Amino acid sequence: MSKISIIAAVSDNYAIGKSNNLPWHMPADLKHFRQLTTGHAVVMGKRTFEGLSNGPLPNRKNIVLTSVMSEGVNKGYFEADSLEDAVYLCEHEEQVFIIGGATVYKQCIGKVDSMYITWVHHEFSADTFFPKIDFEKWEEVSREDHEADETNPYSFTFSEYKRKKR
Repeated sequence: MSKISIIAAVSDNYAIGKSNNLPWHMPADLKHFRQLTTGHAVVMGKRTFEGLSNGPLPNRKNIVLTSVMSEGVNKGYFEADSLEDAVYLCEHEEQVFIIGGATVYKQCIGKVDSMYITWVHHEFSADTFFPKIDFEKWEEVSREDHEADETNPYSFTFSEYKRKKR
């Protein structure tokens, strides 16, 4: 059975996107995301996939949730019409990361046992938001705080959460 986790960058006001892009540019978060997800499967919604500027993420099994199937497998990614089908496509993967967007996160947050959240310490104008986290159900198991610097304009925290025993 694959380990399934959410990975997201979330601002203080739970913003995650604006006009199908991140509302910020944080190279440290992009590096962190790449380090965690490379060599594993990533599951995303169609709009998140369309927001990737260079197509499928390299060195990862890309699965796009969509209600309109196309020829994705011929273009370097797989398609699934449900979360259950996406998970089935990952049955031989050690780790599966849910990478967005908001609808997919909302669908998955009650089903995953871990989350990797980069908290971007700023409030942003956005049109897409991460679902509110019920911290009564989650335990922070690791935390790494970073100050803003010359390449990362906002302070941020890498946090890993595990679902508390039910």
